[in-house]
Amino acid sequence: MSRKYKFHEKEGAYFISFATVFWIDVFTRMEYFDLVINALDYCRKNKGMSIFGYCIMPSHVHLLFRSEKGEPSELIRDFKGFTARALLKAIEENFQESRREWLLWMFEKAGKRNSNVKKHQFWQQNNKPIEVWSLKVFEQKLNYIHQNPVESGFVMEPWEWKYSSARNYCDDYQEILEIDVNL
Repeated sequence: MSRKYKFHEKEGAYFISFATVFWIDVFTRMEYFDLVINALDYCRKNKGMSIFGYCIMPSHVHLLFRSEKGEPSELIRDFKGFTARALLKAIEENFQESRREWLLWMFEKAGKRNSNVKKHQFWQQNNKPIEVWSLKVFEQKLNYIHQNPVESGFVMEPWEWKYSSARNYCDDYQEILEIDVNL
């Protein structure tokens, strides 16, 4: 994480975004999306992560969350570390992945630029957490998260994007990740 951006209020709710290195569009296959969804679900059920909103885009993730244990930095560090290892393994083992060699080469290239990385770097290090200190800020960030696939031209309506909590806020769509409704 950048030295400039910190989780100052440990008990607070935060909006964060984190992207793949070089903004590579990794999330083009359901199995990669599902790895992130399963990791979020695990964190929610076992690590004290309250999730109020999320959206997984091809090259980045938006998350509106709180650490119930007062450890937001550690929670995101562990989440990113686990998903990086799981996604790299999934790419390495997926011989149907037409970009496999190129993806691994790019992640290795990013890793060589960072003295903290042994071989591959999957996620960019910065998160730039923004504290959600009011209902107005919460609504703005949630709307931003849900509008991201619309603004990118992937869907016409936010709830049409499968990997978004916009579906959780609608009655007619099946959610793929349970979220928390109380801030």
